[in-house]
Amino acid sequence: MRIDLHTHSTASDGTGSPAQVVAEAAAAGLDVVALTDHDTTAGWDEAAAAARAQGIALVRGTEVSGRSRGISVHLLSYLQDPEHPALVAELDRTRDARLHRAQQIVELLARDHPITWQDVLDQSQDAVVVGRPHIADALVARGIVPSRDVAFVDLLRADGRYHVPHYAPDAPDAVAAIRAAGGVPVFAHPGADARGRIVPDAVFDQLAEAGLGGIEVFHRDHSEHQRERLTGIATRLGLLMTGSSDYHGSGKANRLGENLTEPHVLAAIEEQGKSEVIRG
Repeated sequence: MRIDLHTHSTASDGTGSPAQVVAEAAAAGLDVVALTDHDTTAGWDEAAAAARAQGIALVRGTEVSGRSRGISVHLLSYLQDPEHPALVAELDRTRDARLHRAQQIVELLARDHPITWQDVLDQSQDAVVVGRPHIADALVARGIVPSRDVAFVDLLRADGRYHVPHYAPDAPDAVAAIRAAGGVPVFAHPGADARGRIVPDAVFDQLAEAGLGGIEVFHRDHSEHQRERLTGIATRLGLLMTGSSDYHGSGKANRLGENLTEPHVLAAIEEQGKSEVIRG
């Protein structure tokens, strides 16, 4: 069974619609795919209908923003109640913060480069969550950079002159909110040290105490050293280990199914989650 538990659609910063992501997952030979857009469940219904039509299983989820020790933390929430009021309120607050941050970044960029907020809106289309990837796309469309990846290495890097922080809940609070909503929280790409600072081992203990369910160990941004480190942490804390593509369509080089999750891990997530896995 081929299981990929981390993808994004146009509901956040992917380039394909929820239905397209599901269709591409089926075409890639996946048996199970998770849709985990940033801070929103807006793509769930469309993806569920597509999964039934395509005959592929769908795990509905969300990539929830958090922060620990000043470091960005992303938590994959699987199978939560999408209407749980506390989690919905937190996601709404984070989305608003992302939007205001994006506007501030564009204002800074516009001092040195020919880019406008309308350029970003032209790229974000119907996205519920507008953020830095859409700014990157606008920079590409303007010919300022050749690709999203280059934009993030250069103009949009976390320690760059155009960086603007945004609100995100403390990571243990985000974990607790996911659990309260019946979701299963998994720490997304925590060893991606090429992206910037990563949290020390002690943070995993703190998150485990708050209810962390697993760690995304197998990810393209993890070196072999980081995979070994994260495997050791997961084993010590009794956490699930997942693998996934973090697929964004044509926006990134990530390919569906390039890292996979074991069936027994999915079974454990399904057992703990409040919402059902959609099976075509």
